[in-house]
Amino acid sequence: MTRTPRHLPPRRLLAVAAALALIGAQADAGTGSHSHHPHPKASLDGSETVCPLGTFICPPRPDNFALCRPNAMLSFYDPFLPKDPALRDTSKTYVEAEHVDSSNKTVYHLSGRVKITRDDQQLRADRADYNDSTTDYDARGDVRYQDYSQLLSADHLWGNEDASRGIAKGHLRFQMLKSHGNGTAQQVHMLDAKHSRYREVTYSTCDVGHHLWEIRAQKLTVNKVSGRGVAQNATMRLDGVPFLYLPWLSFPVDNRRMTGFLYPTFAHTSRGGYMFSAPFYLNLAPNYDATLEPRLYSLRGPMLAGQARYLLPGTHGQLDFEYLSSDRFDDTTLSSTATPTLGHKRWLAKYTDSTALWPGWSFSTNINRASDRNYLRDFGNNLYTISTGTLASNAYIYGSGNWWSASFGADYYQNVDPSLPDSVVQYKRWPRATFNVDLPLNRWLETGLTSEAVAFRKYDVVEGDRLDLAPYIGADFQGPAWFVRPKLAWRYTGYQLNNGYQNYGYYSQLSTGQTSPFTDHTPSRSLPIVDLDSGLIFERNTSLFGNSYTQTLEPRLYYLYVPYRNQDNLPLFDTTLMSFDYWQLFTTNEYSGADRQMNANNLSAAVTTRLLDDGGVERLSLSFGQIRYFTPQRVQLPNSNTTTNLYTDYAGSDYVVQLDSQLSDNWRLSSSYQWNPNTRLTDTGMLELQRRVGLDGVLNFSYRFRRNLLEQYDASMVYPVSDRWRLLGHWTYSVKDRRTVEAMAGLQYENCCVKLSVLERHYVRGYDGLVTSTTTTNPGTDNAIMFEIEFKGMGAFNGQTETYLRRGILGYQ
Repeated sequence: MTRTPRHLPPRRLLAVAAALALIGAQADAGTGSHSHHPHPKASLDGSETVCPLGTFICPPRPDNFALCRPNAMLSFYDPFLPKDPALRDTSKTYVEAEHVDSSNKTVYHLSGRVKITRDDQQLRADRADYNDSTTDYDARGDVRYQDYSQLLSADHLWGNEDASRGIAKGHLRFQMLKSHGNGTAQQVHMLDAKHSRYREVTYSTCDVGHHLWEIRAQKLTVNKVSGRGVAQNATMRLDGVPFLYLPWLSFPVDNRRMTGFLYPTFAHTSRGGYMFSAPFYLNLAPNYDATLEPRLYSLRGPMLAGQARYLLPGTHGQLDFEYLSSDRFDDTTLSSTATPTLGHKRWLAKYTDSTALWPGWSFSTNINRASDRNYLRDFGNNLYTISTGTLASNAYIYGSGNWWSASFGADYYQNVDPSLPDSVVQYKRWPRATFNVDLPLNRWLETGLTSEAVAFRKYDVVEGDRLDLAPYIGADFQGPAWFVRPKLAWRYTGYQLNNGYQNYGYYSQLSTGQTSPFTDHTPSRSLPIVDLDSGLIFERNTSLFGNSYTQTLEPRLYYLYVPYRNQDNLPLFDTTLMSFDYWQLFTTNEYSGADRQMNANNLSAAVTTRLLDDGGVERLSLSFGQIRYFTPQRVQLPNSNTTTNLYTDYAGSDYVVQLDSQLSDNWRLSSSYQWNPNTRLTDTGMLELQRRVGLDGVLNFSYRFRRNLLEQYDASMVYPVSDRWRLLGHWTYSVKDRRTVEAMAGLQYENCCVKLSVLERHYVRGYDGLVTSTTTTNPGTDNAIMFEIEFKGMGAFNGQTETYLRRGILGYQ
């Protein structure tokens, strides 16, 4: 039985890389790192799992052979035969025939519907001779043979059953049961249970007798142990027309990883020129592998990229790299402010690792580094990559027990946005440690601690260390229809500023652009935090559109008290104002990070109603709430005022409404809305609508609005015109910028053994997703045509086209 190693995703061979280059396997607008992930094999009936609505990125669709003709498998296939030859040597042989003649009781002459069966082997013929002593056999006339891996029909087949040997000739057809591969041959020599040799052979995964593409070879050797077929003097034909000759060709006959060439890539961008790559996959061992990808850029020169993966006891990781020894292109020819690149080494490295150290402890790292700030813009392969402004790296040791958790490590950030100075990059947390305790005292009472110690480092600004401690005690009283959860905490935050802190300062809240120097080497803040969360849960039976549901009504009150402390003398290391949303109604701080703790004397009131179907699935959730302020919010970020802070000295916050609904398996609706009762303006709004069309079609529409920052429409679709044709589309429009941010239109065709995708893209370079580029009022645009062809069963993988579609179209599969 063939076996796919469970450790790493299977990598599939395409030894006809040059062939695909000739017909344009794919072209993309970008030229960054490529990941080649194969489709998992589908069952022979083409069944597959439908991606649930709302899934952010759906898994790739398996190879689907449902479009093949019903008689793709030879008509004599017996699905009840064993699928493993392990018991073949010890199994009995059963013989059936209409007529049996045996004069010496050793050699049997059989005729009329002859059937010889042993374990996974079955032989049928019009007539046959069988030697019960030696297990030699000789079958003639409409011979049909089946074992665990193949079907075979011929005029004549003879061999030895014990040795699993046989030779077949005459009108010979075969089909592989593991890969949907099939073809014809002049002769087949079954060397043993794991090896076969074919002469004057054709091979394809298309319909039997209807090969849109096929491999023709003088000799083909199939190794069922390695899952590899090796053809000699081979040509590959498309619709009967030969387009490639190879003296030696290796390809998979099942879905295991194999060493060899993957699909080549052809692309073009304005910053890299034309690019061609030919990845080569190295199946080094069941638990580690590598891919080397030579690339050639017409503007910038040759590059070597690659990937290595490993899975060892207690650890797994992956390394991706790209290296250009000497850039042939000078970016200053495109922009006078660009960093010179002519003759420079350019590189990108990404490394991830997760290792179990000992029980309860693990190590995790994620390193991302580029040679310069222009690298992703010059070599990025999609809008997401070229819009990345910061590369984050970290390494941490994690520990946990029944009532505690801890971590120790460091975070580093690199600026990769050429339009922004390094001063905008976050502080390095060098190092950072956390320790948290949550200890139950009895059934309803608990105590605990959250703590963090960080050393912040950054050039030409104030630096220092920060300790943040928050011990607490809380209770959880609850019943089937109510809960009350009081909590009392004390928060202490202390700093140890480095020498030279007097040269820096904080911005005054009242004087924009003016600073006051830090005068305290060890500033601190200490205050209590008191909150009380309570709610009720009511239920009733109801019906809607003829369906019965359980409806809940869940009112909730949350009170928060935090006294005011002046924090203007505290530096800002990693703290920002969080976006206001429904969950901000029930949090103790509107700021991320420990540098600011808001003051509060607030009461949040909210109500939620849900519809649960008979299976307990939540079909609808609708929430509404607001915060009422009994005292003004006085804690502000430097250089801010009450008009720029979502929490103000008004009596109440925004009204917040949140809706999630999936009343039908084919429709999904999500929406949120915030209205400011003081300015009588909408602060934020979001609407997302998704509809499934058939099994693999989807329609998406979304609208996003944030006052003074963002207003965008987004629509995408995968529309199945028929079983074979799908229309693809994606459009994003920015109302604020009055322009299309990205547009894509495409077409997909799929039949039994070929899948073809053609896409055209138009997108803005340097768009940050919120406002117009800081370097120009009209960021440049780029256009690309992507073309990808896939021969099913011949190393299918997700290329740039598949990766782009799965990221750009919600629900694409």
